[in-house]
Amino acid sequence: MNASPEATMELTVLMPCLNEAKTLGSCIKKATKFLQEYGINGEVLIADNGSTDGSQQIALALGARVIEVKNKGYGNALMGGINSARGKFIIMADSDDSYDLYNLLPFVQKLRQGFHLVMGNRFKGEIKPGAMPFLHKYLGNPFLSWLGRLFFGAKVGDFLCGIRAFEREAILKLELQTTGMEFGPEMVIKASLAGLKITEIPTVLSPDGRSRPPHLKTWRDGWRNLRFMLLYSPSWLFLYPGIILMLIGLILGGWIWIKPRKVFSVTLDIHTLTFCALAVMIGFQAVFFSIFARVFALRAGLLIEAHTKKLWIQNISLELFLILGGFLAIVGLFLAIGAFISWQTAGFGPLNPSYTMRIVIPSFLSIGLGTQIILSSFFISFLNLPKKKL
Repeated sequence: MNASPEATMELTVLMPCLNEAKTLGSCIKKATKFLQEYGINGEVLIADNGSTDGSQQIALALGARVIEVKNKGYGNALMGGINSARGKFIIMADSDDSYDLYNLLPFVQKLRQGFHLVMGNRFKGEIKPGAMPFLHKYLGNPFLSWLGRLFFGAKVGDFLCGIRAFEREAILKLELQTTGMEFGPEMVIKASLAGLKITEIPTVLSPDGRSRPPHLKTWRDGWRNLRFMLLYSPSWLFLYPGIILMLIGLILGGWIWIKPRKVFSVTLDIHTLTFCALAVMIGFQAVFFSIFARVFALRAGLLIEAHTKKLWIQNISLELFLILGGFLAIVGLFLAIGAFISWQTAGFGPLNPSYTMRIVIPSFLSIGLGTQIILSSFFISFLNLPKKKL
């Protein structure tokens, strides 16, 4: 959605809201006081996600602007607010009074300096007693933030911080898609991949002022965030493990294929060779699945093509893959014929498995890989079909 004709303000303080009557008023008063005392042309915007406790009336009475976001979910509420914001800059924060919305000047100063995304960092600031559950503080948040830095090179120490500031147009161009708690990590990941200027502000997290349990569910939302990061980085989930598995299968299998090998008191023969072939097959499928995931993510808008390197596989034609797959399948077929001839020579009687399986195993591996390449290349070509832009 394009900027509203009214988008002449410098700052929008955006808060998602779902039944926050007990704390919403305090948050709005602090944000309003900040805008007034520092002479900032701005607004306080409440993205209400279906409150039934009078939160909307409280917000309106205190001079905040309220929009209704019908589609449920943290990401939906925030995206609705971002689309409706009138400010050039947006500071988003939870409406549970866990962040001091009067102390927003450091965020605004960083935005004025040209940063596109300014993240709060609770670990560099202060986490007051009782403000964050033990598992969140020492396991969930540090682990997910570490994964984000590892997978996406994002120089952010607190991926899940609920307060952050950003330039509205820069974030809109990222085309954020997630509707739930994954919205926070998605913003950081896409901003990093897009090369936006990101910095952090030490932030104080206080115990929230609500009397009811928070909407956040430790294991459910933790898993959703982890799942999103893994699916968003198919290289780490599929490609690298697949390549490692293939290399193990090929190297160990090639060593055993020549002749049985003895390691200490253990003899590695055709049974081990069979599992090596299985490792190659599974690894190969994982590699292609990572390619499927990346192509699908590009087509679905989870990745922005302009901000990602073009897949090497998109530069290779379907015909070349068909030739490669067909070649492997034919090689496997010739090996199978050779095994059949050996069996025929033996009068279709018993064979020495240590010899014949060294032909049969490479045969079914070659046929299997060739068939997978052919089918996978058709599927990738299908995913890459051009679509009409509306």
